[in-house]
Amino acid sequence: MQQVTTLASGVCMPLVGLGTYKTRGKDLIHSVVKAALQAGYRAFDTAAVYRNETEIGDALKQLLPEFGLEREDVFITSKLSPQDHGFERSLQAFLFSLSNLQLTYPTVFIPWPGCRKIKLSDDALNQYLRGQSWRPLESIHKSGKVRAIGVSNYTVGHLEDLLKTAAVVPHVNQVEYHPHYLQKGLKKFCDLKGIHLQAYSSLGTTVEVSPLLQDPTVLRIASRLSRSPAQVLLRWATQQGVSVLPKSTNTSHIAENIQLGFNLTAEDLAELSGLSTSQKYAWDPSTVH
Repeated sequence: MQQVTTLASGVCMPLVGLGTYKTRGKDLIHSVVKAALQAGYRAFDTAAVYRNETEIGDALKQLLPEFGLEREDVFITSKLSPQDHGFERSLQAFLFSLSNLQLTYPTVFIPWPGCRKIKLSDDALNQYLRGQSWRPLESIHKSGKVRAIGVSNYTVGHLEDLLKTAAVVPHVNQVEYHPHYLQKGLKKFCDLKGIHLQAYSSLGTTVEVSPLLQDPTVLRIASRLSRSPAQVLLRWATQQGVSVLPKSTNTSHIAENIQLGFNLTAEDLAELSGLSTSQKYAWDPSTVH
C-alpha cells in the first residue's frame, strides 16, 4: 500500500505521483499510464502547458476499469498556464482542463507566480493577478468540484502576499526541492501554515547524466542499501513527509521509483541534507515579484 499524506483539506494524497512533463503522444502516454497503474501509482501530475491532458484523460478512462479502479481512486493534478491569470481566465482554463481530462474534479494548481507578458518586476500587477486567479479556485473548492487547491513555485514572499487576502490557505505548494537545493525556509513556512510541500526535480536535471544522481554521497548510500540513487533521493523526500513526482517513460524505472518501502538512517538524512549547494535545475521563481 502506497504511503499517503493528509492535506489540510482533509483529502489523502499519495506521496508518490507520476510526473508527465515532456511526455507526449497518445501511444506513449497510454503505455506510461498503464505501467504506472500496474506499479501501484494512484497519482498523476500534468499541466495545461504540458499539452498532454487530453491523452492522459483518454488513457485513464480506458485503463481504470481494466485495473478495477474508479475515478475516485486516483489523484490527478493539473496546473493553469501562466497566460491564464486573472479571475475569468483562470476559471475558463480550469473548465477547459476538466474537459480535456474528462474529469469532474482534479486538483488544480497555479503553476507560476508571474503572469505572461507582464514584467517580472511589476510586483503590483503580478500580486493583483495572483490574488484574482486564486478567488475562483476558492469558489470551485467550496463547491466541491476540486478536492484540494494549491500553488506552484511560490516563494515565502509570494505566499505571504497571497495569504493577506486569501480565504483558503493553499493546500499544496509544488516547488523544486532536493538535496542540492534545500529550501529550508520555505519548508518551515509551509509547515507552519499547514501547506503541504510537494517536490519536483527530485532527481535533478533531465540531462542524460544528472549531477544529483551522480553525487558521491547519494551513490555511497544507495550502494550500502542496495537501492538505486533515484530511490534514495525520493525516499529522502518522502521520509520528511514531502511528496514527489518522479517522471519517467521507462517501465522499469517507473516501477522502481515507487518502491520506497525502506528507511534512511538519521545519519543518511543528515548527510543528504548537508549536500545543499544552492544548485537549481529548473526555473527561478524568486525573480518574480
